[in-house]
Amino acid sequence: MGYAGRLPPGGRHTASPAVPAARAHEGEANMIQLLSPGGTLSADPRAPLHVTPGLCRDLYRDMVLARRFDEEALVLQRQGELGLWLMALGQEAAQVGSIRALTAVDHVFPSYREHAAALCRGISPAELLAQWRGVAHSGWDPARYRFHIYTLVLGAQTLHATGYALGVRLDGAPEVVLTYFGDGASSQGDVNEALNWAAVTSAPIVFFCQNNQWAISTATSQQMGAPLHSRAAGFGLDAYHVDGNDALAVYAVTAKAAEAVREGGRPALIEAHTYRIAGHSTSDDPRIYRPESEVERWRGRDPISRLAILLKDRGWADEQYFDELDSDARKLAEETRAACLSLPDPMLEDTFRHTFADEPPLLREERERMSAYRASFADGPAVTPR
Repeated sequence: MGYAGRLPPGGRHTASPAVPAARAHEGEANMIQLLSPGGTLSADPRAPLHVTPGLCRDLYRDMVLARRFDEEALVLQRQGELGLWLMALGQEAAQVGSIRALTAVDHVFPSYREHAAALCRGISPAELLAQWRGVAHSGWDPARYRFHIYTLVLGAQTLHATGYALGVRLDGAPEVVLTYFGDGASSQGDVNEALNWAAVTSAPIVFFCQNNQWAISTATSQQMGAPLHSRAAGFGLDAYHVDGNDALAVYAVTAKAAEAVREGGRPALIEAHTYRIAGHSTSDDPRIYRPESEVERWRGRDPISRLAILLKDRGWADEQYFDELDSDARKLAEETRAACLSLPDPMLEDTFRHTFADEPPLLREERERMSAYRASFADGPAVTPR
């Protein structure tokens, strides 16, 4: 059987065990869920959604391809082709469901692991990997994709997004701004300042928190004394709490929140309850600080598996669909590797050219001297090792 979310031989994925009472502070009670870990579909009046076979197939395809890309990028990093990589394993539903609920004109401000959302916006593997290969500060044009560059300064993108949203409000544009951040970033002053300023100015923005339970090695229980979404009321924002591993619920909640904001409602905060299966980054070993039993419990809530169950049980996808998706996933992995290895090294001269908007005469003189020095080598310009 291929990778694309297949069921185990002759069986169904079983629902994960009940969450221990000790973790009840995380606020799993009353969160919006349309598709259970066991693949059972139900309605929730708080987030109505007309579920169609086409929508389920599209969301499933996006998640499968995103995970395959993510896995290939991890391999490339382990082989020394990328300097660092931050996996989104387990968070595909939160990203795919939210980005697909927006319109093409809505502008997105990500943090640094929104690879699934970026792929949905049409950003190519080469563009996504350029920054992590160290050949560019960013690999894509934010204006073209309506998707800002990755922000590694924790939580800073929420302020950028709020400022941009203020411009949208002043222009009277019909767009909504959405910004992603994590539970760890929610403890940063920047995020709280952004929440407050957005509410005070009625900025057309949706704050989307992927609460993946761990801020590197700090558990959610050590970060906050109350569920994250409960903060929204204090700032004056509308609040939503959704199962972040349920792509359908995330889609429904984000669509509802975005439409309310678009129509002039208050800014919104969505807390998507999900889990970071992999480490914080490739320089992190999560086995040191969290038990494997916890990881396995969350694997039972896998966002791809539960949607695969629904597609099969309802007869909304046949074997040909899964086979073709398997093939497309393999092709994407091959394209990702080829794209990464073909990324050109930047020229050192560009460092001089890009220091200022207009290159000063002295800097130009220094660049020309450096170029002449490189050209003076008998075997051609010296090559700086990677």
